[in-house]
Amino acid sequence: MSSTTAATTGADTRPARYSLGVLAGVLHRWLALIVVVVLWEIGTRAAKSVFFPPPSKIVKQMYHLWFSGPVSHLFLTSTATDNILPSLARMAVGLAAATVVGVALGLLLGRSDRMFAYLDPLFQFFRVIPPPTLAPVFVVLFTFGTPMQLASIIFSAIWPILLNTADGARSVDQLQLATARVFRLSAATRLFKIILPSTMPKVFAGLRLSLSLALILMVFSELLPGTTNGIGYMMNDAQSRSDLPTVWASIVLLGILGYVLNMMLLAVERRSLAWHRSARRTEST
Repeated sequence: MSSTTAATTGADTRPARYSLGVLAGVLHRWLALIVVVVLWEIGTRAAKSVFFPPPSKIVKQMYHLWFSGPVSHLFLTSTATDNILPSLARMAVGLAAATVVGVALGLLLGRSDRMFAYLDPLFQFFRVIPPPTLAPVFVVLFTFGTPMQLASIIFSAIWPILLNTADGARSVDQLQLATARVFRLSAATRLFKIILPSTMPKVFAGLRLSLSLALILMVFSELLPGTTNGIGYMMNDAQSRSDLPTVWASIVLLGILGYVLNMMLLAVERRSLAWHRSARRTEST
């Protein structure tokens, strides 16, 4: 066989090997979930319990409830746009507000040893209070509705971001700061060029925790009386009507949303902190 023929044969097999590698990676990543779903389907069909519908019935219910709409609405039904989108909007606003306030206060707290010593015990006290226990306080302050829901989300999501940011700001390389002072860099330049980039890994660590807390409090706040829409409202309404397939469909939807949002945050983190990983690899070599 000539060298040209061998090269051509090798080039022809590369796409096949790549496809097999991708397929193997997907199966390896999703194998556990596939096995669980199959066992769930078999077990629930054998048990025939009305309280535990099989996954196939849950998926069918999700399709009819939320994803059987027209193409012009991205296949979303009116039930989806009236409930899922408001929930995501409240969660996004609450998490964004918690991020802005938490990062700002965390940087201020982390760069002042005296302020950190005074306020850290207070923040640690509020951090360990379960946000659902403060629901009556938020109801009194904001009444039922979106303001109370946003307050619940912000209160739960702000602490991981604030405390992780403060910890990151306290661990900035002092040699870099001293060098910046020698070159007479302004406070704003030191903040945006040295302190904030060094703190970002800790900020994203706090964001990952806050994302899950925001999702939990989003649902909890929508379970309270006075709520007129949202995923939690749908679950509460379905439970009052003993519509168990819709309850399970809402639970599965929350799991999917949590997974997708976490993957999106990880993608942003990898892109934003690519310089950080490169620097660590350079230091290790």
